Amino acid sequence: MLHAGQANIRSFRVVPNLPKQLEPLREIAHNLWWTWHPEAVELFVRLDRELWESTGHNPVKLLGSLDQQRLERIAQDRSFLHALSLVHSRFAEHKERATWFDRQHADLLRSRAGSDESVRIAYFSAEFGLTECFQIYSGGLGVLAGDHLKSSAELGIPLCGVGLLYRCGYFHQYLNADGYQQETYPDLDFPNQPIRRLIDPETNEQYRVKVELPGREVTVGIWQCDVGRVPLYLLDTNFPENNRADRDITKNLYGGDVEMRIQQEIILGIGGTRALAKIGERPTVYHINEGHAAFLSLERIRTLREQHGVSFEAAREAAAANNVFTTHTPVPAGIDRFSPDLVERYLGHTLAGLGTNLDHLLSLGRANPFDRDEFFSMAILALRCSQFANGVSKLHGHVSRDMWRHIWPEVPEQEVPIGHVTNGVHARSWISRDLSQIYDRYLGHEWQLDAMDHKLYSAVNDIPDEELWSFRQQRRQSLITWCRNRIRTQLTERNATPDEIETATGALDPNVFTIGFARRFATYKRGTLLMSDVDRLRRLFTNHDRPVQLLIAGKAHPADRPGKELIRELVKLSESEPAFRRIVFLEDYDMDVARRMIQGCDLWLNTPRRGMEASGTSGMKAAMNGCINCSILDGWWDEAYRPELGFAIGKGEYYDDHAMEDAIESRALYDLLERQILPEFYSRNQSGVPKTWIARVKACMRHLTPEFSTNRMVADYTDQYYVRAHAIGRDLHAEGLRGATELSQQVGRLRHLWQQVAVKRVETDATASMPITSTVRVNASIQLGELGPDEVRVQLYTGEVTSLGDIVHAGTVDMRPSGGADEHTGLQLFTGEFRPTGSGRRGFAVRVVPRDERIVGTLIPGLITWDKDAPTVRIGESNPAKSTSPVTASTT
Repeated sequence: MLHAGQANIRSFRVVPNLPKQLEPLREIAHNLWWTWHPEAVELFVRLDRELWESTGHNPVKLLGSLDQQRLERIAQDRSFLHALSLVHSRFAEHKERATWFDRQHADLLRSRAGSDESVRIAYFSAEFGLTECFQIYSGGLGVLAGDHLKSSAELGIPLCGVGLLYRCGYFHQYLNADGYQQETYPDLDFPNQPIRRLIDPETNEQYRVKVELPGREVTVGIWQCDVGRVPLYLLDTNFPENNRADRDITKNLYGGDVEMRIQQEIILGIGGTRALAKIGERPTVYHINEGHAAFLSLERIRTLREQHGVSFEAAREAAAANNVFTTHTPVPAGIDRFSPDLVERYLGHTLAGLGTNLDHLLSLGRANPFDRDEFFSMAILALRCSQFANGVSKLHGHVSRDMWRHIWPEVPEQEVPIGHVTNGVHARSWISRDLSQIYDRYLGHEWQLDAMDHKLYSAVNDIPDEELWSFRQQRRQSLITWCRNRIRTQLTERNATPDEIETATGALDPNVFTIGFARRFATYKRGTLLMSDVDRLRRLFTNHDRPVQLLIAGKAHPADRPGKELIRELVKLSESEPAFRRIVFLEDYDMDVARRMIQGCDLWLNTPRRGMEASGTSGMKAAMNGCINCSILDGWWDEAYRPELGFAIGKGEYYDDHAMEDAIESRALYDLLERQILPEFYSRNQSGVPKTWIARVKACMRHLTPEFSTNRMVADYTDQYYVRAHAIGRDLHAEGLRGATELSQQVGRLRHLWQQVAVKRVETDATASMPITSTVRVNASIQLGELGPDEVRVQLYTGEVTSLGDIVHAGTVDMRPSGGADEHTGLQLFTGEFRPTGSGRRGFAVRVVPRDERIVGTLIPGLITWDKDAPTVRIGESNPAKSTSPVTASTT
């Protein structure tokens, strides 16, 4: 190798010399639209199948590697040119056709008429999984981000992506002779990727921005990757003017130490925001996909202050109004946290531009703003600087509200302002081509064009059982054929003998029930749960009447030694005796391996500890292909599970003792396999079809495909968050941030005066026992101090009362001010009523919160007052009864 410092190396780019008739191939290859259109993929396969495989399914590299004579021959092939014309027409149609967003939100597309009120979403993520040849992703978070862009392109969401362009991406995995994971980091070879440098027309050079790091400025270049009609902007620090360490900031995904992590996140958040401004993108909504990009909030605050000369708090209100934060992490330990010293070193220079001091800046990233030893959390920064926040499944929304409730003291868990949008997957990227053709026949081509019409999937019932079973068998056979080739390659590289290779490849059977387990190898995912009882496992794998085989794939983080030991343990078990030869570990798990497994396996296994899986999406991909899920009730499966759709391990229990949890749930898994799953799969009718199993496959595909697609997910984000954030941000940004300034001043006033607010007296006509049809009347005397009654909401918080006296399943009812303040006491009377919603123990409490339509929910931490000490009397009586909070009554 000749290093760059040894000589003046002059580089240039070599591009394929395509005949004119084949030029559309170049356009298609450079837009990842092809990744979800099998007919486009087939064009590249027809050019050279072996080369397609050897290039890692990379059409750009394929075109550059083809022999020129081969290209000339293809240019004369009428059949190929006809297919190319059809595909190119579909590509053009994709970019021009009316979309779901056009129909649903036409009023937000005024940019076509030259208005500056049009919505534009910038979606920031540290990784994007778009296709296997472009590995700037590590796993589920990145693949979800890639699917988000693809569905946005299909639905016509006016969105752009922002990420980092990793020179060596995430690591590639192989196992050594002892079964221990090893890592390699090959260069991604940008000239042969579907990306291009974004060129400034004024300078004819690549767009660049500067980002300050301690003692220096780092140059950041901007690249573009097209995903249908959605652009993805990628940032790169590998420029000669940067020092070697800074050039390596964008070398590896999730590599290096904590200092490398904060550098990457500054480049992503601050550099990404500057990059959008540099190229003329003007987002009205910023979506922070996990906390890695949360520094964009600080850059937006600095920019708004610079533009409008407002205070830090006014700029923060303006920025937060159109920030949407999605958290994917169910435990605080999974969040990026930085020491105060590190934050000061990397962000101290921003304080003047932000208009604040270090203590205040650090408080934005702390659960307890007054704890000077607490580390700075990127998730808390995102929560404090975003009006909208969500988890990624119904259960994860609950887990997130409970995890972060201390940021909003006194707010009941159900009202902590973190919602949920359940994840999905991009169906057309993951459904096999065979199944797509079946859908075309029975659902009609509309399922591809209007994926929001869930009623289309009722036609899955029309697919003949025999045809669907034949399809499932073909996919399993294709998977096993591929696995044998993969195993042969793996063992050859480990220097296995020819006999060992033949024994291993011959163990798999295309007619045997196949279980798939593929995910990141972290200990909480319990990749060895099925191996907990070796004797019972042996009986499973030696049952000749109902045989089983298990395919496993997944990577452990390079620094996760326990995760690596789990992989080694699995490999050693598979080699320990002939009974376990059909337990196979497939190396270097990526999107290609995932696609083959979810399309070909019969059962998809997922065994995390409950509450530790935020969502999980591999099971969704499997379900869409007719692969049945068997999972702990966690993440998405907790809300998706129904007995006719798949299998649940346990009933959603939590355990304090992990050993007990593993023992109970492994027994439950064995019981399911032995008593229900395998008997159902191997019970065949006279035609050899497992009727009950195929009925389950149909129900799974019919219900889960539309419900857990990213088309549904992106539509949910649009309707629940993007449109609202755009509208609130527009109002607060108008007239030089006048609305944001007024709101920040009002919030400051509320904080200053809130200590004067108190509930002094509560009157009610509730009795110990009341008919269910009764209306409960309540009067509350409130001390407001210098606040007016129009500045607060006095609310009845009503619901069921537990045996411990807590209110659950609660709702709120606004009370009304009655007259003016009492001239003697200064108290303001509020009145209200409610009707209990059911029989049993019911109750209510009175509380006061700010009233301001510009505030989303109870967003202001600390501004809530409950009637903790207020005496309670019967309406019409003057002597207070013994105080009870909440007031309770039984309804019958």
